[in-house]
Amino acid sequence: MTKGVALSVFSSVLFALLYYYASLMTPLSGEIVFGWRMLLTMPCVGLFLLYSGDWRLVISLFSQLKSRPLLWIGLPLSSALVGVQLWIFMWAPINGRGLPVSLGYFMMPLVLVLIGRFVYQERPTRLQWLAVACAAVGVSNELWQAGGISWETLVVAIGYPLYFVWRRWLGTDNLGGLWCDMLLMIPVAAWFVLSIDAPLAAFGERPLLYLLVLGLGMISALALVCYILASRRLPFSLFGLLGYVEPILLVVVSLVLGESISDAEWPTYIAIWIAVGLLVLEGVRKLLAFRRYPFD
Repeated sequence: MTKGVALSVFSSVLFALLYYYASLMTPLSGEIVFGWRMLLTMPCVGLFLLYSGDWRLVISLFSQLKSRPLLWIGLPLSSALVGVQLWIFMWAPINGRGLPVSLGYFMMPLVLVLIGRFVYQERPTRLQWLAVACAAVGVSNELWQAGGISWETLVVAIGYPLYFVWRRWLGTDNLGGLWCDMLLMIPVAAWFVLSIDAPLAAFGERPLLYLLVLGLGMISALALVCYILASRRLPFSLFGLLGYVEPILLVVVSLVLGESISDAEWPTYIAIWIAVGLLVLEGVRKLLAFRRYPFD
């Protein structure tokens, strides 16, 4: 379990590093950085699937294309949903919108609680409902002070849960499905990289970009592999709790990059953080109960 915790924390640190790393790749835009990330990460993940024996998941998915015509529409939609998330992750820190995106990551678990209740008929606990109520207070403050939640926050907080629900319904919620999603992004990624005039002109002006782009692919692939390995070594509850490390680090990176939380926004952030703290408390309670009564 210790290795699993270390891998999970390390993956969160790498994702936060990736968040900061994008800001180093001037003069490349967020779209071009996203394009290079996909072009380099997808082959690396494919090699990991071959090495780990999970390539069979890809083969199984491809074999279903004949018997399940829905996949011809479902897979591109799945790829588009996660592609937007991977794009905004690269775009936000370059364009000074890291904090709204990090807030979206904090709100996402709360949206998942509501989806579990109203889509999958799950019964949230009192602590989970209390967390949702705290989040509602934060959202209300944002609506009152700013006139609405930023679109970046909504894209993450709502978009990622929709992606999870869609993959689950489609039956592609595994590594094979994720790799296929990334594969279908390659044409768009290549277009982002090659559609500008003189795609390599920036590299001639700043040769360091060659190394930075290679580093981008390596960090992205390593972060994803560590995340996958951690998910296999840890109990689901503990793995979920450690997932809160990443948005905390994203806030730190955003502040380092020069963004700031205004006085009017603090009530929103505090309410959301309290809500997340309640979910963490609930997760710890469940984890302790599982250790005491693992077969209940």
